[in-house]
Amino acid sequence: MNRRDWLRTAGLGVGGLSMSGWLPLLANELAADPRRRRHCILLWMNGGPTQTDTFDMKPGHKNGGEFQEIDTNVPGVRFSEHLPRLAQHADKLAIVRSLSTKEGDHSRGTHLMRTGHPPTGAIRHPAIGAALAKELGSDAIPLPRYVSIAPYRSFNQEAYGPGYLGPRYSPLVVGETDRGNVAAATGDGEYAKLEVSSVKPAVGITEGQMSQRLELWTRMQQRFLHTHPGASPVAHQTVYQSAVNLMQSEAANAFRLDEESDEVRGKYGNGLFGQGCLMARRLIEQGVAFVEVSLNGWDTHSNNFEQVAGLSEQLDAGWASLMEDLEERGLLEETTIIWMGEFGRTPNINGRAGRDHFPAAWSSVLAGGGIAGGQAYGKTSADGRQIEEGKLSVHELLATLCSAVGVPPDTENTSNTGRPLKIVDGSPISALLS
Repeated sequence: MNRRDWLRTAGLGVGGLSMSGWLPLLANELAADPRRRRHCILLWMNGGPTQTDTFDMKPGHKNGGEFQEIDTNVPGVRFSEHLPRLAQHADKLAIVRSLSTKEGDHSRGTHLMRTGHPPTGAIRHPAIGAALAKELGSDAIPLPRYVSIAPYRSFNQEAYGPGYLGPRYSPLVVGETDRGNVAAATGDGEYAKLEVSSVKPAVGITEGQMSQRLELWTRMQQRFLHTHPGASPVAHQTVYQSAVNLMQSEAANAFRLDEESDEVRGKYGNGLFGQGCLMARRLIEQGVAFVEVSLNGWDTHSNNFEQVAGLSEQLDAGWASLMEDLEERGLLEETTIIWMGEFGRTPNINGRAGRDHFPAAWSSVLAGGGIAGGQAYGKTSADGRQIEEGKLSVHELLATLCSAVGVPPDTENTSNTGRPLKIVDGSPISALLS
């Protein structure tokens, strides 16, 4: 039964139709429709964002903390007072308030959420960005399929890589923050710098010299591949050729944020996250399949409220501007956005005015194309410590993301151990899909 037939049958109210049985099938059919293929943006909140001070507040309870709730443009759905612009886009957001995992360690939680697997065994699992970029990307454009902006990879380097998919699907990293540049993160009065150093020849190298070097490199590579056939040399060649194509393409201008006006750059925010969201918009315009932008600093064991207020200001400006610009350009329906970190934070406030690691009941947000916005899915208890409705696993969350962008989550790849493995071993949540 196809989607149209299913809707017709459901509309007629045929007796005995099991919604629990048919909805997952409908979600899988939606994902398989080639017209549904989209771009994806991951807004990664490194350190573990506090759900109680953003999207699942507890007003009137001692765990609620210092922040106030505000109304959104969806009746009954409320956010933190520090997310006023996002509140006006709630009709495009699906707030998942019932995510539950078991990994409360930064390294393990990062790996679980970014790959769908705990870091165990010999299998090198790819980041969800690499897996989706493989399915959604195209060699027809000179830009990389997968771009990671301002990542902090010290918690778990493997969770950002292509795993068994190989170096062809590695992300192009722009503005890494592993060394913790606070001034760059906040902007510090100026626009944070996000540059790709490899798109220009080295200083002092003329165009003619560069052409000669590339010609020599091409001949040497072809000779090597002729005498050393195999997957690894071919993958190496593919990565380097992609870099050369990028250097020689006008599409590389997508990384040049100075082409934007001060008015546009300013509304996104001066910091790495805001400028990263602007770059994400420019990359989506050029056809990049998967872009992630990191906002670091959510590990708020102390002084939670002052830190979260500042982080929320950056999040609100960057994310809201991204959605507004994508919508204005007709790209929001083609782009699925997911907001998440490695876990949530405790509803109770510790003795240092902070919140600690808490994977048992926390929040994620889906938005844009393929997502049924204007809803809060799931429910936590009045104190925020338990899930009362709609408990959701990481596998279901990532399977829903796959379906939203048009990639069946049971799509298989061969692992480094020779096993066929699904992108995500879980079922999508149909209620979150449009």
